[in-house]
Amino acid sequence: NRVRIGNQEIPFGDLVKQAYMARIQLSAAGFYKTPKIHWNRDKGEGRPFYYFAYGASCSEVSVDTLTGEYVVERTDILHETGRSLNRAIDLGQVEGGFIQGMGWLTTEELWWDDKGRLRTHAPSTYKIPLASDRPKIFNVTLADWSEANEPTVHRSKAVGEPPFPLGMSVLHALSDAVASVADHRICPRLDAPATPERVLMAIERLKREAV
Repeated sequence: NRVRIGNQEIPFGDLVKQAYMARIQLSAAGFYKTPKIHWNRDKGEGRPFYYFAYGASCSEVSVDTLTGEYVVERTDILHETGRSLNRAIDLGQVEGGFIQGMGWLTTEELWWDDKGRLRTHAPSTYKIPLASDRPKIFNVTLADWSEANEPTVHRSKAVGEPPFPLGMSVLHALSDAVASVADHRICPRLDAPATPERVLMAIERLKREAV
């Protein structure tokens, strides 16, 4: 309950009192209003986004055709963030967004009970990816030629959510691996999330249909 400022140390209450008497605000808030965006839901017209971010992802998987279990062997990602404000942070955001998207499409299964209540409503009731689920080889590169067309902050782009869809590369790699059971002649119809159980069911279905 004390505050140290340089060589001075005062009780927190005294600091608050001094700030109050000097009319110094001890809290601050800010809000960024994205310009140029508007949307008419009824007409389906407008500009809902200020800009677009682009990325590409390629993944390799190994599937055990006896159990449906699989491992993500490798993922390569190229993503653009505009003129990056902090490349280290942006790389981490791309990695995290990809892992989150991978979990959405492979492990995060939704279950409703007979009364229509969602029972898998939190990480305590459904499986989210672990650090051990990440690709064994994980290469993420930021495009060094990228720059936002719009006058964003230093011509940068948001990188929190845009990498999320890159997890689709894992789902498609799993679908391709399952399709190999029938020499890629039959669409595997692999549902998301592609849990090991669903992968195994798709494999067994293809085996029957390929006969």
